[in-house]
Amino acid sequence: MRQISLLAGLSLAVAIMGGCTPSYPKCNEDEHCAEKGEVCVQGQCQECATDANCQEGFTCQANKCAPKPPECTTDSACGSGRICEAGKCAEAQCQQDTQCPGGGKCESGRCQVPENTCASSSDCGEGQECQAGQCVTASAERCDWSPVPFGFNESGLSADAQQRLSDLAQCMKTAPGRVTLAGHADERGTEEYNLQLSNRRAASVKRYLTDLGVPASQLGTVGYGETRPVNSASSEDAWSENRRVEFQR
Repeated sequence: MRQISLLAGLSLAVAIMGGCTPSYPKCNEDEHCAEKGEVCVQGQCQECATDANCQEGFTCQANKCAPKPPECTTDSACGSGRICEAGKCAEAQCQQDTQCPGGGKCESGRCQVPENTCASSSDCGEGQECQAGQCVTASAERCDWSPVPFGFNESGLSADAQQRLSDLAQCMKTAPGRVTLAGHADERGTEEYNLQLSNRRAASVKRYLTDLGVPASQLGTVGYGETRPVNSASSEDAWSENRRVEFQR
């Protein structure tokens, strides 16, 4: 019996000396914490031991990675000739007005852009466009209001018509104002059918413009059928001119 006890004690001692992996969060070395992405600090798995264990922009505080405090919060913390930008000290943008583009003013080391200046129409507010570096009220006269043509017995838009309307939609969004979409048909077919066809053409243009962001409240529709031809001749050229949607403002 004594021999068996000695053997059991010896086996236990060997197991202890060989070392068993401790249960998380206890540890003897960093490898025991690797599965959790942590390191071993005084027998406990922790997020970090030094700043080197944290990603860039973070520092190790009380074994936790925390964002580094900003280098500055005000210009005064950066000294003469420097400004605070996004929490870091940087060289001032300017010392005098002549260093600012577009007639800007140098204030506290920064170039202040004058009101209503722009590089493109996207810099301007709704209903304005960029002209010569200034935001001005958009003019509807700059839009291409020429009629949209249609094929014989068609109310769908051709590829060319879609491109025209895409350009027009951009212009209409910067030049607000109500527009009536007037549909027309050529003389072939019954009056009732042509009236329906002209309404479908106007509706097709409205649907395409609203899909491109033009407010539906800005658009009205009306169908005139064959009653208002622009060319009264009975020929293919005349019929082609008469199949259209016009923009009434």
